[in-house]
Amino acid sequence: MSGEAGTSKSGWTTETLKCLMDERERVRELIAEERDRRYAEVNVEKEKALKIKETADLAALQLAREIQTYKDEKANELREQISSERGLYATKDDVANAIREISATIKPLADYVSSQTGRSGGMGALYGWVIAAVGLIVSVVIMMNIVSGH
Repeated sequence: MSGEAGTSKSGWTTETLKCLMDERERVRELIAEERDRRYAEVNVEKEKALKIKETADLAALQLAREIQTYKDEKANELREQISSERGLYATKDDVANAIREISATIKPLADYVSSQTGRSGGMGALYGWVIAAVGLIVSVVIMMNIVSGH
């Protein structure tokens, strides 16, 4: 029996082993080449993406500059408008002074009207109201001149 085991043939020879090893090495090289090719493609795509990102960053920076310039221009325009309009409006003190002057102007007329109303009734009261209206109109004209700076 021991002679039979030694005489059996498996079909493997050193030549088939060498072919198997060579084929294995060739497949490994192909896999390594494919891996290297894919890595190279990924690196190329990374470089493209980086260039696109740099371009987008530059465009965003330029746009941010333009936006800031626009905001600054609008803020300056608003500042100039406020400065130019500042003289057009009456201050609190201007209004208080105008009211004092109007009150001082109307007071004698109001006193006269109230003194005449009790005495004459009909026509005298109408005359008093006309004088008061004229005084009011004069006062408004004075106030407008004071406010406008004339």
